[in-house]
Amino acid sequence: MTESDTSAVTGVPSDAMARLAHMRPGQSTSMFTSDLSVNEFLLVREAGFRPLGLVLGSSIYHVGFQVGRWGKNQELDTLSQAMYHARELAMTRMEAEADQLGADGIVGVRLEIEFKEFGNDLAEFIAVGTAVAGDAPPPTGGTWRNVHRQPFTSDLSGQDFWTLIQAGYAPLGMVMGSCVYHIAHQGMFRAMSNIGQNVELPQYTEGLYDARELAMSRMQAEAEALHAEGIVGVRLNAHGHRWGGHTTEFFAIGTAVRPLRADHHIPTPQLVLPLLDG
Repeated sequence: MTESDTSAVTGVPSDAMARLAHMRPGQSTSMFTSDLSVNEFLLVREAGFRPLGLVLGSSIYHVGFQVGRWGKNQELDTLSQAMYHARELAMTRMEAEADQLGADGIVGVRLEIEFKEFGNDLAEFIAVGTAVAGDAPPPTGGTWRNVHRQPFTSDLSGQDFWTLIQAGYAPLGMVMGSCVYHIAHQGMFRAMSNIGQNVELPQYTEGLYDARELAMSRMQAEAEALHAEGIVGVRLNAHGHRWGGHTTEFFAIGTAVRPLRADHHIPTPQLVLPLLDG
């Protein structure tokens, strides 16, 4: 597939594809760019990976509105799908840029959302990370890429990435699950009866519990599709965005991993004493 074909399929601008072509290893003008800190850069190199370049993916998405029965707890499927698809588009374009560089993976990935002032329902979903290539194949042979033959993605810090490799594990990909959920409105008399009392609100408890479980289960399904052994660095975030107090997005994200060898050696933590007075 040519660069123009790849650009048309993935939505990556042609200017970006041209920039990446000049950064490819082996080109006379090749040099890497990275948003890793100095310490992270050195640890990624120590883990056996060379930074190739900063890669990103973007998607400006119109997040619509869904009508529902506001007197009951319910997932807003249309909004859940929109929030997931927008992030997936950004991630796919970032991976396409890494693929253009011939990368084995992407480390230090950040996935961000920014609502735009020129449209109340418009949000930009951005995925940014540093594409890397392994100095050598994995100890078990094969490739560092995942089961879909795509570069792995990881939101682990450079320090955590180094520790993961040292312990005999490799990242497969960032996995995520999203659930936009509406909590039922309390009736006026029910709300007034709770004033001044310590009392559990069952519809809130059940609704938020259910929403988190849906997000977690979707994240786990993505990890299973990658044939992962587990997920590390999981974060479960709640975002109100601009939907009001009764509608919240629960977003679960982490890095799916696989073992590189049967015997996992985890370095023993060592005590470090400062030599400075005070």
